[in-house]
Amino acid sequence: MPIAALGWNARWQETFEVHAGAGLVPARVVAEHRSHYRIATAEAEFSAGTTGRLRNTVAQRSDLPGVGDFVVAALAGGDSPATIEAVLPRTSALIRKASGKPDPQLLAANIDVVFIVTSMGGDFNLPRMKRYCALVQQGGAAPVMLVNKADLQNNATGLGGEIAALGQHSPVHLISARARESLQVLEQYFTGNRTVALIGSSGVGKSTLTNQLLGRDAQATQAVRDFDGRGRHTTTSRQLLVRPQDGAIIDTPGLRGLETWDATEGAEGTFEDIEGLALQCRFRNCRHDAEPDCAVRAAVARGELDAARVSDYIKQAHGH
Repeated sequence: MPIAALGWNARWQETFEVHAGAGLVPARVVAEHRSHYRIATAEAEFSAGTTGRLRNTVAQRSDLPGVGDFVVAALAGGDSPATIEAVLPRTSALIRKASGKPDPQLLAANIDVVFIVTSMGGDFNLPRMKRYCALVQQGGAAPVMLVNKADLQNNATGLGGEIAALGQHSPVHLISARARESLQVLEQYFTGNRTVALIGSSGVGKSTLTNQLLGRDAQATQAVRDFDGRGRHTTTSRQLLVRPQDGAIIDTPGLRGLETWDATEGAEGTFEDIEGLALQCRFRNCRHDAEPDCAVRAAVARGELDAARVSDYIKQAHGH
């Protein structure tokens, strides 16, 4: 495969030149596993580890290689694994705060466009879409909103308009992931071997959409539960998949209770969904602790809000 198919261009080549040396080649991380990476070069895919020097010099875990990173690799002979010597400076990074962990978590790097996928039915949640959009924009990529399963609802156009009205100035497309003809509008985002990532909750159709855009069944899919319109995770690890025609796709496991890493964000943007629910509590001055009929605690119990985010909101709103 030509290295250009991986998104490599003159800019990346210029960045690589300062690292160029005997036995070193440019590569892209296409998968991340617990103990090793998969990297792709112009020649082939290899299993790779990181050097001790690289691990010891990074400031935080998210500075280590991740899916989508362009890296400087040393290829070993025989069956020995390759080693990643350095990570080239990223043009964008999709980063989230990992629940219960102090360090930010790198979801994907060097993404040009992010498809933020939602679906008609139980998953549709405008505040969550806004949080996804903020995460993407903070990371330096361009968000594009996709409303999947639009063929199943009569009010799809109206809901698409609600997303557009979020004020994010992002394109909104109504699609049906199982209908290939409805996806033609998305081809424009891959032009020039650009990399597109997909994020969204489980069951919204990301894996089906990925398979359609790739033209092959690369990702397992699973039916949505009838009783609540929710899905289960089908993609269990992040990976970069090169399309035969143009561009690449990074699919991510479903993200629920998303938190942006930018701690400087004000409560107005970050907690808008919680503030909206708080208006439904029985008591106007509800502290979301032990009061009866608390809409916020009820949303946490249903799995619709992340408990850590609610705790952060309470601390900021009530000063404790």
